[in-house]
Amino acid sequence: MEKRRSVLKKMIASVVGLSVFGISKDAVASTPADEKVVNNVTTLQDVPLFSGSTKLGNMVFIAGKGAHVEPFEIKAHTEIVLKELEKELIKAGSSMEKVLKVGVFLNDIADYQGMNEVYKGRFGKNPPVRTTVAVAKGGVPGNSLVEMDCIAYI
Repeated sequence: MEKRRSVLKKMIASVVGLSVFGISKDAVASTPADEKVVNNVTTLQDVPLFSGSTKLGNMVFIAGKGAHVEPFEIKAHTEIVLKELEKELIKAGSSMEKVLKVGVFLNDIADYQGMNEVYKGRFGKNPPVRTTVAVAKGGVPGNSLVEMDCIAYI
């Protein structure tokens, strides 16, 4: 048991001393939780539901963006969603090149290739990690064929 604690302490110390997400520890400022900055709060019956973006220290979390317009074609929707993500990132003081993770939610997995054609190259030479899933019954909210969220640094 004591050996396990010692190993755990060493692991924690090495993580703290190294980096987070491949960025130097200086790039991710340690900021008290009370300095969280929340933008674009959506409410439901006057109760906060979710935020469009949240910043904490040098990290920014962008809520899912969808394309709720016609034409209902995956390439057009992907283009709209990526532009919306970029606008939010710029507003937060970041950029597409500083995105660490993207979540992609497709209404239909058959749209995977079309989404990829528009997606590729949009995040610079070192693209972020990505999770892509096709949603089950009901699809992506608001008749969008794709929704994306992301995490970036500033």
